[in-house]
Amino acid sequence: MYNQAELDQETNEIITDLFNDGSDPNALYIVEHHIAHRDFDKLEKLAIDIFKLGYEIAEPEEFEEEDGSVIFCCDVVTEIELKPELIAKQQQEILPLIEKAGGEYEGWGTYFEDPNAPDEYSDDVEFFDDEDIEKSK
Repeated sequence: MYNQAELDQETNEIITDLFNDGSDPNALYIVEHHIAHRDFDKLEKLAIDIFKLGYEIAEPEEFEEEDGSVIFCCDVVTEIELKPELIAKQQQEILPLIEKAGGEYEGWGTYFEDPNAPDEYSDDVEFFDDEDIEKSK
């Protein structure tokens, strides 16, 4: 069984470190919850159950551990504001399914969001409509 208080403490540390390093507190973040299972079929069923809750699931990968055993892993992917209560809510939704399937929750991660990076649709981007295209012919 997972200790939500420990998970919450880890989440707070991750978020604090990101923001202290200058990551954008107002951005939406891609959050990846890492799950693993020794049985591929059980991981696949677990992934389907989590998908039914509305989460995106990344392609599973196979890893060989130091002792030669094989483990299968995939990520549960969401895009959210980086707030501890949102991470905790997601964990509370997926952890019971992981436990029931005999899988392992290996934490979560995200990426640094540069507040100075140009927006996806910044002023540097020029959009053309059909009329502009016709005029250029």
